[in-house]
Amino acid sequence: MTFLTTPRTTSSRLTSAVTVSLAAGALLLSAVPAHATATPAQIATSKSTGVTYLKSLQAADGSYVTGGGLSNEWAFSALAAAGTAAADVTPGGDITKNARLVYRNQLAAAGWPGTSPVATDYQRGTLNAYAAGIDPARVGPGRNLIADAVSYWQTAEPGYWGPSANFNGTVFGLLALGGARTQSGAQRIPQSLLDASVTAVRANQHTDGGWNYTKAAGDPTELGTGSDIDMTGAAMASLCVGGVPNTDPAVVAAKNFFKGKLLASGAFNAMWGVNTDSNGWAVSGLNACGINPQGADFTSGTGKTPIDFLISQQFKPGGGFKYQPTDTTPSPYASVDGLRAVAGAGFTAAPPAPATAGEPTWSATTSFTAGTAARLALVVDDGTGALKVCAVTVNPTGTTATLGDVLDAAATATPGGCVTAVTPATGGGTITALNGTANSGSSTWKVSLDGATATAATRATIVHVGDTVSLRFGS
Repeated sequence: MTFLTTPRTTSSRLTSAVTVSLAAGALLLSAVPAHATATPAQIATSKSTGVTYLKSLQAADGSYVTGGGLSNEWAFSALAAAGTAAADVTPGGDITKNARLVYRNQLAAAGWPGTSPVATDYQRGTLNAYAAGIDPARVGPGRNLIADAVSYWQTAEPGYWGPSANFNGTVFGLLALGGARTQSGAQRIPQSLLDASVTAVRANQHTDGGWNYTKAAGDPTELGTGSDIDMTGAAMASLCVGGVPNTDPAVVAAKNFFKGKLLASGAFNAMWGVNTDSNGWAVSGLNACGINPQGADFTSGTGKTPIDFLISQQFKPGGGFKYQPTDTTPSPYASVDGLRAVAGAGFTAAPPAPATAGEPTWSATTSFTAGTAARLALVVDDGTGALKVCAVTVNPTGTTATLGDVLDAAATATPGGCVTAVTPATGGGTITALNGTANSGSSTWKVSLDGATATAATRATIVHVGDTVSLRFGS
Protein backbone atom coordinates (compact mmCIF):
# COMPACT_ATOMS: atom_id res chain seq x y z
CA MET A 1 0.00 0.00 0.00
CA THR A 2 1.59 3.30 -1.00
CA PHE A 3 0.40 5.12 2.08
CA LEU A 4 2.53 8.13 2.91
CA THR A 5 2.62 10.76 5.60
CA THR A 6 2.01 13.51 3.06
CA PRO A 7 -0.26 13.76 0.00
CA ARG A 8 0.93 11.46 -2.75
CA THR A 9 2.57 12.73 -5.91
CA THR A 10 3.45 11.07 -9.18
CA SER A 11 7.05 10.65 -8.07
CA SER A 12 6.07 9.03 -4.79
CA ARG A 13 3.84 6.57 -6.64
CA LEU A 14 6.79 5.63 -8.77
CA THR A 15 8.79 5.12 -5.60
CA SER A 16 6.35 2.36 -4.67
CA ALA A 17 7.74 0.33 -7.53
CA VAL A 18 11.09 0.03 -5.74
CA THR A 19 12.73 -3.34 -6.38
CA VAL A 20 14.09 -5.74 -3.84
CA SER A 21 17.77 -6.43 -3.29
CA LEU A 22 19.68 -9.22 -4.95
CA ALA A 23 19.32 -11.16 -1.72
CA ALA A 24 15.71 -11.76 -2.68
CA GLY A 25 16.58 -12.61 -6.26
CA ALA A 26 16.12 -16.32 -5.68
CA LEU A 27 12.43 -15.65 -5.14
CA LEU A 28 11.79 -14.23 -8.60
CA LEU A 29 11.62 -16.89 -11.30
CA SER A 30 8.65 -16.79 -13.67
CA ALA A 31 5.33 -15.02 -13.16
CA VAL A 32 2.05 -16.91 -12.88
CA PRO A 33 0.04 -16.71 -16.13
CA ALA A 34 -3.32 -14.98 -16.04
CA HIS A 35 -6.40 -17.16 -15.64
CA ALA A 36 -10.13 -16.79 -15.77
CA THR A 37 -11.88 -16.42 -12.40
CA ALA A 38 -9.33 -17.45 -9.79
CA THR A 39 -10.11 -20.71 -8.02
CA PRO A 40 -9.84 -21.30 -4.26
CA ALA A 41 -6.76 -23.44 -4.91
CA GLN A 42 -5.08 -20.64 -6.87
CA ILE A 43 -5.90 -18.14 -4.15
CA ALA A 44 -4.52 -20.49 -1.48
CA THR A 45 -1.29 -20.88 -3.43
CA SER A 46 -1.05 -17.12 -3.91
CA LYS A 47 -1.45 -16.58 -0.17
CA SER A 48 1.12 -19.22 0.75
CA THR A 49 3.81 -18.05 -1.65
CA GLY A 50 3.01 -14.40 -0.86
CA VAL A 51 3.66 -15.03 2.81
CA THR A 52 6.98 -16.70 1.94
CA TYR A 53 8.04 -13.60 0.02
CA LEU A 54 7.00 -11.18 2.78
CA LYS A 55 8.91 -13.24 5.34
CA SER A 56 12.01 -12.75 3.20
CA LEU A 57 11.75 -8.98 3.75
CA GLN A 58 12.35 -9.29 7.50
CA ALA A 59 15.69 -7.80 8.56
CA ALA A 60 18.24 -9.74 10.58
CA ASP A 61 17.21 -7.83 13.72
CA GLY A 62 13.60 -8.96 13.24
CA SER A 63 12.30 -5.61 12.01
CA TYR A 64 10.12 -4.58 9.12
CA VAL A 65 10.27 -0.83 9.77
CA THR A 66 12.51 0.77 7.17
CA GLY A 67 11.74 4.41 7.92
CA GLY A 68 9.42 6.93 6.33
CA GLY A 69 6.04 6.36 4.74
CA LEU A 70 7.24 3.46 2.58
CA SER A 71 7.97 1.23 5.54
CA ASN A 72 7.66 -2.52 5.12
CA GLU A 73 5.62 -2.62 8.36
CA TRP A 74 2.55 -2.72 6.09
CA ALA A 75 3.50 -6.38 5.67
CA PHE A 76 1.73 -7.08 8.97
CA SER A 77 -1.67 -6.30 7.45
CA ALA A 78 -1.06 -8.73 4.59
CA LEU A 79 0.44 -11.45 6.78
CA ALA A 80 -2.57 -11.34 9.12
CA ALA A 81 -4.98 -11.42 6.19
CA ALA A 82 -3.20 -14.52 4.89
CA GLY A 83 -3.38 -16.23 8.29
CA THR A 84 0.18 -15.72 9.50
CA ALA A 85 0.81 -14.24 12.94
CA ALA A 86 3.58 -11.67 13.25
CA ALA A 87 4.80 -13.44 16.38
CA ASP A 88 5.57 -16.49 14.21
CA VAL A 89 7.76 -14.52 11.80
CA THR A 90 11.37 -14.81 12.95
CA PRO A 91 14.80 -14.29 11.37
CA GLY A 92 16.43 -17.70 11.23
CA GLY A 93 14.02 -19.10 13.79
CA ASP A 94 15.17 -16.73 16.56
CA ILE A 95 11.98 -16.21 18.58
CA THR A 96 13.64 -13.46 20.63
CA LYS A 97 13.52 -11.37 17.46
CA ASN A 98 10.02 -12.24 16.34
CA ALA A 99 8.43 -9.51 14.23
CA ARG A 100 5.70 -8.61 16.73
CA LEU A 101 8.07 -8.16 19.66
CA VAL A 102 10.49 -6.05 17.63
CA TYR A 103 7.70 -3.91 16.15
CA ARG A 104 6.10 -3.33 19.54
CA ASN A 105 9.42 -2.16 20.96
CA GLN A 106 9.86 0.21 18.03
CA LEU A 107 6.39 1.70 18.48
CA ALA A 108 6.85 2.06 22.24
CA ALA A 109 10.14 3.94 21.93
CA ALA A 110 9.95 7.54 23.11
CA GLY A 111 11.52 8.78 19.88
CA TRP A 112 9.03 7.11 17.56
CA PRO A 113 7.84 8.24 14.99
CA GLY A 114 10.31 11.13 14.86
CA THR A 115 10.58 14.82 15.64
CA SER A 116 7.81 16.01 13.31
CA PRO A 117 5.02 13.42 13.48
CA VAL A 118 1.82 13.75 11.48
CA ALA A 119 -1.60 12.13 11.80
CA THR A 120 -0.89 9.37 9.31
CA ASP A 121 2.10 8.14 11.31
CA TYR A 122 -0.23 7.10 14.12
CA GLN A 123 -2.92 5.82 11.78
CA ARG A 124 -0.37 3.61 10.01
CA GLY A 125 0.92 2.41 13.37
CA THR A 126 -2.60 1.65 14.60
CA LEU A 127 -3.58 -0.41 11.56
CA ASN A 128 -0.38 -2.43 11.54
CA ALA A 129 -0.09 -2.89 15.30
CA TYR A 130 -3.61 -4.29 15.31
CA ALA A 131 -2.78 -6.73 12.52
CA ALA A 132 0.42 -7.75 14.30
CA GLY A 133 -1.50 -8.65 17.46
CA ILE A 134 -0.45 -5.57 19.42
CA ASP A 135 -3.30 -3.72 21.12
CA PRO A 136 -2.74 -0.25 19.60
CA ALA A 137 -4.10 1.46 22.72
CA ARG A 138 -1.74 -0.53 24.97
CA VAL A 139 1.57 -0.68 23.13
CA GLY A 140 3.42 0.33 26.28
CA PRO A 141 2.90 2.33 29.48
CA GLY A 142 3.61 5.52 27.57
CA ARG A 143 2.27 4.64 24.11
CA ASN A 144 -1.42 4.65 23.17
CA LEU A 145 -1.73 4.88 19.40
CA ILE A 146 -5.50 5.37 19.56
CA ALA A 147 -5.05 8.45 21.75
CA ASP A 148 -2.19 9.66 19.57
CA ALA A 149 -4.44 9.41 16.50
CA VAL A 150 -7.34 11.12 18.30
CA SER A 151 -5.11 14.09 19.13
CA TYR A 152 -5.36 15.14 15.46
CA TRP A 153 -9.12 15.82 15.65
CA GLN A 154 -9.92 19.08 13.87
CA THR A 155 -12.16 21.07 16.20
CA ALA A 156 -12.92 23.68 13.53
CA GLU A 157 -13.73 20.98 10.96
CA PRO A 158 -15.40 18.13 12.87
CA GLY A 159 -14.87 14.72 11.33
CA TYR A 160 -11.46 15.47 9.83
CA TRP A 161 -8.19 14.07 11.18
CA GLY A 162 -5.14 16.24 10.58
CA PRO A 163 -5.19 19.12 8.09
CA SER A 164 -8.32 18.69 5.99
CA ALA A 165 -6.43 19.53 2.79
CA ASN A 166 -4.73 16.15 3.17
CA PHE A 167 -7.96 14.16 2.88
CA ASN A 168 -5.86 11.00 2.98
CA GLY A 169 -5.46 11.53 6.74
CA THR A 170 -9.20 11.65 7.34
CA VAL A 171 -9.83 8.45 5.40
CA PHE A 172 -7.10 6.55 7.20
CA GLY A 173 -8.17 8.07 10.50
CA LEU A 174 -11.58 6.48 10.02
CA LEU A 175 -10.03 3.21 8.86
CA ALA A 176 -7.78 3.08 11.92
CA LEU A 177 -10.24 4.15 14.59
CA GLY A 178 -13.08 2.06 13.19
CA GLY A 179 -11.02 -0.94 12.15
CA ALA A 180 -8.72 -1.47 15.14
CA ARG A 181 -11.14 -3.11 17.51
CA THR A 182 -10.54 -4.22 21.10
CA GLN A 183 -8.97 -7.54 22.01
CA SER A 184 -12.47 -8.98 22.43
CA GLY A 185 -13.51 -7.70 19.00
CA ALA A 186 -15.65 -4.80 20.24
CA GLN A 187 -15.85 -1.36 18.66
CA ARG A 188 -13.83 0.83 21.00
CA ILE A 189 -14.72 4.20 19.43
CA PRO A 190 -18.24 5.58 19.97
CA GLN A 191 -20.40 5.46 16.85
CA SER A 192 -21.11 9.17 17.09
CA LEU A 193 -17.43 9.88 16.47
CA LEU A 194 -17.21 7.47 13.55
CA ASP A 195 -20.36 9.04 12.11
CA ALA A 196 -18.72 12.46 12.14
CA SER A 197 -15.87 11.17 9.98
CA VAL A 198 -18.29 9.28 7.74
CA THR A 199 -20.00 12.62 7.10
CA ALA A 200 -16.66 14.16 6.15
CA VAL A 201 -15.85 11.31 3.76
CA ARG A 202 -19.28 11.57 2.13
CA ALA A 203 -18.79 15.30 1.56
CA ASN A 204 -15.63 14.60 -0.44
CA GLN A 205 -17.07 12.05 -2.86
CA HIS A 206 -16.64 13.23 -6.44
CA THR A 207 -19.48 13.29 -8.93
CA ASP A 208 -18.02 10.24 -10.70
CA GLY A 209 -18.48 8.22 -7.50
CA GLY A 210 -14.85 8.15 -6.40
CA TRP A 211 -12.43 10.15 -4.27
CA ASN A 212 -9.00 11.73 -4.50
CA TYR A 213 -6.21 12.47 -2.02
CA THR A 214 -7.05 16.12 -1.49
CA LYS A 215 -10.09 17.75 0.02
CA ALA A 216 -12.94 18.38 -2.43
CA ALA A 217 -15.84 19.16 -0.09
CA GLY A 218 -17.50 22.49 -0.89
CA ASP A 219 -15.61 22.89 -4.17
CA PRO A 220 -17.81 22.03 -7.19
CA THR A 221 -14.85 22.19 -9.55
CA GLU A 222 -12.79 19.75 -7.50
CA LEU A 223 -15.77 17.47 -6.95
CA GLY A 224 -16.15 17.30 -10.72
CA THR A 225 -12.60 16.17 -11.39
CA GLY A 226 -11.70 12.55 -12.09
CA SER A 227 -11.15 10.29 -9.11
CA ASP A 228 -8.23 8.06 -8.19
CA ILE A 229 -8.62 4.26 -8.07
CA ASP A 230 -6.47 3.89 -4.96
CA MET A 231 -8.14 6.55 -2.88
CA THR A 232 -11.57 5.40 -3.92
CA GLY A 233 -10.76 1.96 -2.53
CA ALA A 234 -9.57 3.42 0.76
CA ALA A 235 -12.44 5.89 1.13
CA MET A 236 -15.03 3.26 0.22
CA ALA A 237 -13.51 0.94 2.83
CA SER A 238 -13.54 3.68 5.45
CA LEU A 239 -17.28 4.18 5.00
CA CYS A 240 -17.98 0.49 5.52
CA VAL A 241 -15.57 0.25 8.46
CA GLY A 242 -17.42 3.25 9.89
CA GLY A 243 -20.72 1.36 9.80
CA VAL A 244 -22.14 2.28 6.38
CA PRO A 245 -23.87 -0.67 4.62
CA ASN A 246 -22.84 -1.65 1.11
CA THR A 247 -26.33 -0.77 -0.11
CA ASP A 248 -25.78 2.89 0.77
CA PRO A 249 -25.81 5.21 -2.28
CA ALA A 250 -22.26 6.40 -1.61
CA VAL A 251 -20.91 2.84 -1.58
CA VAL A 252 -22.97 1.87 -4.63
CA ALA A 253 -21.60 4.91 -6.49
CA ALA A 254 -18.04 3.86 -5.62
CA LYS A 255 -18.77 0.33 -6.80
CA ASN A 256 -20.09 1.70 -10.08
CA PHE A 257 -17.00 3.88 -10.44
CA PHE A 258 -14.88 0.75 -10.25
CA LYS A 259 -17.12 -1.12 -12.70
CA GLY A 260 -16.52 1.64 -15.21
CA LYS A 261 -12.75 1.29 -14.82
CA LEU A 262 -12.51 -2.48 -15.31
CA LEU A 263 -10.34 -3.58 -18.22
CA ALA A 264 -10.36 -6.84 -20.17
CA SER A 265 -7.40 -8.11 -18.14
CA GLY A 266 -9.28 -7.70 -14.86
CA ALA A 267 -7.13 -4.69 -13.96
CA PHE A 268 -8.56 -1.28 -13.17
CA ASN A 269 -7.64 1.61 -15.43
CA ALA A 270 -5.71 3.69 -12.88
CA MET A 271 -4.43 7.20 -13.52
CA TRP A 272 -0.91 5.86 -12.92
CA GLY A 273 -1.38 3.07 -15.43
CA VAL A 274 -2.27 -0.56 -14.78
CA ASN A 275 -0.52 -1.65 -11.57
CA THR A 276 -0.79 -3.97 -8.59
CA ASP A 277 -1.05 -1.27 -5.93
CA SER A 278 -4.10 0.38 -7.48
CA ASN A 279 -5.78 -2.96 -8.06
CA GLY A 280 -4.96 -4.00 -4.50
CA TRP A 281 -6.46 -0.87 -2.97
CA ALA A 282 -9.58 -1.19 -5.11
CA VAL A 283 -10.07 -4.84 -4.17
CA SER A 284 -9.44 -4.06 -0.49
CA GLY A 285 -12.19 -1.44 -0.72
CA LEU A 286 -14.56 -4.00 -2.19
CA ASN A 287 -13.51 -6.57 0.42
CA ALA A 288 -14.12 -4.17 3.29
CA CYS A 289 -17.63 -3.56 2.02
CA GLY A 290 -18.45 -7.22 1.51
CA ILE A 291 -18.59 -6.89 -2.29
CA ASN A 292 -17.25 -9.87 -4.24
CA PRO A 293 -14.35 -8.76 -6.47
CA GLN A 294 -14.94 -11.89 -8.56
CA GLY A 295 -18.69 -11.45 -8.94
CA ALA A 296 -20.48 -10.70 -12.18
CA ASP A 297 -19.99 -6.95 -11.74
CA PHE A 298 -16.22 -7.42 -11.74
CA THR A 299 -15.78 -10.09 -14.38
CA SER A 300 -14.66 -8.62 -17.68
CA GLY A 301 -15.94 -9.62 -21.09
CA THR A 302 -12.95 -11.95 -21.41
CA GLY A 303 -13.80 -13.65 -18.11
CA LYS A 304 -11.05 -11.99 -16.04
CA THR A 305 -11.44 -10.47 -12.57
CA PRO A 306 -9.30 -8.12 -10.45
CA ILE A 307 -8.13 -11.20 -8.51
CA ASP A 308 -7.02 -12.82 -11.75
CA PHE A 309 -5.00 -9.75 -12.56
CA LEU A 310 -3.36 -9.65 -9.15
CA ILE A 311 -2.38 -13.31 -9.28
CA SER A 312 -0.98 -12.78 -12.78
CA GLN A 313 1.30 -10.16 -11.27
CA GLN A 314 2.77 -12.63 -8.80
CA PHE A 315 6.05 -14.44 -9.38
CA LYS A 316 6.08 -18.22 -9.20
CA PRO A 317 7.21 -19.75 -6.94
CA GLY A 318 8.79 -16.71 -5.28
CA GLY A 319 5.48 -15.14 -4.27
CA GLY A 320 6.37 -11.46 -4.73
CA PHE A 321 4.17 -9.20 -6.87
CA LYS A 322 5.26 -6.92 -9.70
CA TYR A 323 4.20 -3.27 -9.53
CA GLN A 324 3.55 -3.02 -13.29
CA PRO A 325 3.07 -5.88 -15.77
CA THR A 326 6.36 -5.11 -17.51
CA ASP A 327 8.47 -5.24 -14.34
CA THR A 328 10.95 -8.07 -13.95
CA THR A 329 11.42 -7.92 -10.18
CA PRO A 330 8.93 -7.85 -7.29
CA SER A 331 8.06 -4.76 -5.29
CA PRO A 332 7.65 -5.04 -1.50
CA TYR A 333 4.80 -2.53 -1.53
CA ALA A 334 3.00 -4.15 -4.43
CA SER A 335 3.44 -7.50 -2.72
CA VAL A 336 1.74 -6.22 0.44
CA ASP A 337 -1.13 -4.62 -1.45
CA GLY A 338 -1.57 -7.60 -3.72
CA LEU A 339 -1.47 -10.28 -1.04
CA ARG A 340 -3.77 -8.44 1.37
CA ALA A 341 -6.35 -8.03 -1.41
CA VAL A 342 -6.13 -11.60 -2.69
CA ALA A 343 -6.47 -12.82 0.90
CA GLY A 344 -9.82 -11.02 1.17
CA ALA A 345 -8.95 -8.20 3.57
CA GLY A 346 -9.60 -4.49 3.67
CA PHE A 347 -6.78 -2.27 4.99
CA THR A 348 -6.05 -4.25 8.13
CA ALA A 349 -7.01 -7.65 9.51
CA ALA A 350 -7.60 -9.20 12.91
CA PRO A 351 -4.50 -11.05 14.08
CA PRO A 352 -4.53 -14.86 13.83
CA ALA A 353 -3.50 -16.92 16.86
CA PRO A 354 0.25 -17.60 16.79
CA ALA A 355 1.46 -21.16 16.28
CA THR A 356 4.51 -20.53 18.46
CA ALA A 357 4.05 -22.15 21.88
CA GLY A 358 3.43 -19.63 24.63
CA GLU A 359 2.68 -16.71 22.31
CA PRO A 360 -0.78 -15.20 22.96
CA THR A 361 -2.93 -13.71 20.23
CA TRP A 362 -2.50 -10.26 21.79
CA SER A 363 0.49 -8.46 23.23
CA ALA A 364 -0.40 -5.51 25.43
CA THR A 365 0.45 -3.49 28.52
CA THR A 366 -2.07 -4.32 31.23
CA SER A 367 -1.66 -1.46 33.71
CA PHE A 368 -0.40 2.05 34.17
CA THR A 369 3.12 2.50 35.50
CA ALA A 370 3.25 4.96 38.37
CA GLY A 371 5.18 8.06 37.33
CA THR A 372 4.98 7.32 33.58
CA ALA A 373 2.77 9.78 31.70
CA ALA A 374 0.11 8.03 29.63
CA ARG A 375 -2.35 9.22 27.03
CA LEU A 376 -6.04 8.30 26.85
CA ALA A 377 -8.62 9.06 24.16
CA LEU A 378 -11.61 11.07 25.44
CA VAL A 379 -14.90 11.75 23.65
CA VAL A 380 -17.55 14.01 25.19
CA ASP A 381 -21.04 13.94 23.66
CA ASP A 382 -23.55 16.35 25.19
CA GLY A 383 -26.32 15.20 22.88
CA THR A 384 -26.30 18.29 20.67
CA GLY A 385 -24.07 16.74 17.99
CA ALA A 386 -21.12 18.99 18.88
CA LEU A 387 -18.57 16.38 19.95
CA LYS A 388 -15.53 17.23 22.04
CA VAL A 389 -12.65 14.94 21.14
CA CYS A 390 -9.14 14.95 22.56
CA ALA A 391 -6.13 13.03 23.86
CA VAL A 392 -5.63 13.44 27.60
CA THR A 393 -2.29 12.87 29.34
CA VAL A 394 -2.62 11.49 32.85
CA ASN A 395 0.19 11.02 35.35
CA PRO A 396 -0.85 7.90 37.25
CA THR A 397 0.20 7.25 40.82
CA GLY A 398 -0.74 3.57 40.64
CA THR A 399 -1.76 0.83 38.25
CA THR A 400 -5.17 2.39 37.55
CA ALA A 401 -6.60 5.91 37.35
CA THR A 402 -10.05 7.38 37.90
CA LEU A 403 -12.45 9.27 35.68
CA GLY A 404 -11.81 12.25 37.93
CA ASP A 405 -8.09 12.02 37.09
CA VAL A 406 -8.93 12.00 33.38
CA LEU A 407 -11.29 14.97 33.57
CA ASP A 408 -8.83 16.98 35.65
CA ALA A 409 -6.02 16.27 33.17
CA ALA A 410 -8.28 17.24 30.26
CA ALA A 411 -7.69 20.88 31.11
CA THR A 412 -4.49 20.58 29.05
CA ALA A 413 -5.68 18.05 26.46
CA THR A 414 -4.89 18.00 22.73
CA PRO A 415 -6.81 19.59 21.10
CA GLY A 416 -7.91 21.92 23.85
CA GLY A 417 -11.41 22.70 25.02
CA CYS A 418 -12.50 19.10 25.52
CA VAL A 419 -13.47 19.69 29.16
CA THR A 420 -14.13 23.20 30.46
CA ALA A 421 -15.97 22.55 33.73
CA VAL A 422 -16.85 19.55 35.90
CA THR A 423 -19.21 19.24 38.88
CA PRO A 424 -18.14 18.08 41.39
CA ALA A 425 -14.60 19.34 40.89
CA THR A 426 -13.13 17.04 43.55
CA GLY A 427 -13.88 13.80 45.33
CA GLY A 428 -15.35 10.63 43.88
CA GLY A 429 -19.05 11.45 43.56
CA THR A 430 -21.46 11.28 40.64
CA ILE A 431 -20.79 13.77 37.87
CA THR A 432 -23.79 16.07 37.88
CA ALA A 433 -22.63 18.59 35.26
CA LEU A 434 -20.02 18.70 32.51
CA ASN A 435 -19.18 21.59 30.23
CA GLY A 436 -22.27 23.46 31.44
CA THR A 437 -24.73 20.62 30.81
CA ALA A 438 -26.33 19.43 34.05
CA ASN A 439 -28.17 16.22 34.88
CA SER A 440 -31.94 16.65 34.59
CA GLY A 441 -34.45 13.92 35.34
CA SER A 442 -33.58 10.79 33.40
CA SER A 443 -31.02 12.65 31.29
CA THR A 444 -27.68 12.20 32.99
CA TRP A 445 -23.99 11.83 32.22
CA LYS A 446 -22.88 8.26 31.55
CA VAL A 447 -19.47 6.77 30.83
CA SER A 448 -18.40 3.91 28.59
CA LEU A 449 -14.89 2.48 28.54
CA ASP A 450 -13.66 0.82 25.34
CA GLY A 451 -17.19 0.52 24.02
CA ALA A 452 -18.56 -1.32 27.05
CA THR A 453 -22.10 -0.74 28.34
CA ALA A 454 -22.46 2.82 29.65
CA THR A 455 -22.89 3.33 33.38
CA ALA A 456 -23.44 6.35 35.61
CA ALA A 457 -20.41 8.61 35.41
CA THR A 458 -18.67 9.14 38.74
CA ARG A 459 -15.34 10.69 39.49
CA ALA A 460 -14.41 7.41 41.17
CA THR A 461 -15.02 5.29 38.05
CA ILE A 462 -11.89 3.18 37.50
CA VAL A 463 -10.05 3.76 34.23
CA HIS A 464 -7.41 1.33 32.98
CA VAL A 465 -4.44 1.88 30.74
CA GLY A 466 -5.50 2.27 27.11
CA ASP A 467 -9.21 2.76 27.77
CA THR A 468 -11.09 4.92 25.31
CA VAL A 469 -13.24 7.08 27.58
CA SER A 470 -16.62 8.10 26.20
CA LEU A 471 -18.91 10.42 28.14
CA ARG A 472 -22.46 10.81 26.86
CA PHE A 473 -25.36 12.89 28.12
CA GLY A 474 -28.86 11.47 27.75
CA SER A 475 -31.37 8.99 29.10
